[in-house]
Amino acid sequence: MTQTTPAEKTAADFWFDPACPFAWITSRWILEVEKVRDVEVTWHIMSLAYLNQDKDIPQEYRDFLSTAWGPVRVCMAVQNEYGQEKLAEIYTALGTRRHVEGRDFDRALIEEALASVDLPVELADAMDDESYDEAIAKSHHEGMDQVGNDVGTPTIAMNGSAFFGPVISKAPKGEEAGKLWDGFQLITAYPYVYELKRARVHDLDFS
Repeated sequence: MTQTTPAEKTAADFWFDPACPFAWITSRWILEVEKVRDVEVTWHIMSLAYLNQDKDIPQEYRDFLSTAWGPVRVCMAVQNEYGQEKLAEIYTALGTRRHVEGRDFDRALIEEALASVDLPVELADAMDDESYDEAIAKSHHEGMDQVGNDVGTPTIAMNGSAFFGPVISKAPKGEEAGKLWDGFQLITAYPYVYELKRARVHDLDFS
């Protein structure tokens, strides 16, 4: 009798900033993918504030980015002290409150998110702690150096290649999520692909 061994899971590395609505929707998709395909996601932190710190951007966007450091630092503190599982949990807790509920990233939100995933609310102190910024920059470059500084998040690396995207306006569920993953794998496996793009045709749907 011949024994078969289960196929190895595809490792997917996902870089996110909790403030980014596009990364949020793509992250909800890839969580669905894990349910229907042999994929295992490792979460990594990037920072839109760090990415854009020396760029000429509108003041309104710069003001927004000034509020983005706090949740990124908290995510790094969680990763450092509690690892991947809790990093994924706090990202979901933060993102749900920010993107689904439409709330601002203030200390009350972050403490609430921490408590909801059984983490000490004192980790919210990391919001203003610049000592995390070096580790954030390192994690950021591990992802962004693979795709270039003219893009951001979501960035996904797998099978030796990395791409910004897919940027989607609504996360598919179940097998539809799997089909999108299959297509994404097929396209990104071709070494000469570098861009597919069109104007946004739908509003963002966080449902």
